[in-house]
Amino acid sequence: MLVIGIDPGISGSICFFQDGKIIDVVEMPTMTEGKKKKKQVNGSQIFNEISKRILNKDKKDIKVIIEQVSAMPGQGVTSMFNFGQSFGILKGVCSAMQLPMYFVRPAKWKKYFNLIKSEKDASRTRAIEIFPYFSSELSRKKDSNKADAILISSFYYETYKILE
Repeated sequence: MLVIGIDPGISGSICFFQDGKIIDVVEMPTMTEGKKKKKQVNGSQIFNEISKRILNKDKKDIKVIIEQVSAMPGQGVTSMFNFGQSFGILKGVCSAMQLPMYFVRPAKWKKYFNLIKSEKDASRTRAIEIFPYFSSELSRKKDSNKADAILISSFYYETYKILE
């Protein structure tokens, strides 16, 4: 089974995870828009990144897990709109590709990895502990979004195995 774990948003990441191992992790594809050069998620590049990794795979063996995000207190209206737009683009791309999607709340996967009420960077530390062979790809502080995508994938893979 190929699990595609997605930490949505402009600075998010997409993890490709198969049989308990990280195959690849990519930063969320973005592009600039308008006079102010605002970043936005690039839906066609997301399609390309997923397409090249699922070539010749049976769609029944692919699960897309997207972190189910919602508005956060103190977040501005514009940033919330942009965040929601990114989430919608991800859902639209996966729907168009006819890939099964599942949604997991941050509290659920973070509780599984003992990350509730921890620093943002704690997910990076946890991912390195579980997947030491991937530590060189998580060496920067900004790689915590990659770590989130990895842990979202791993969470689904581990809980899915338990259910079988």
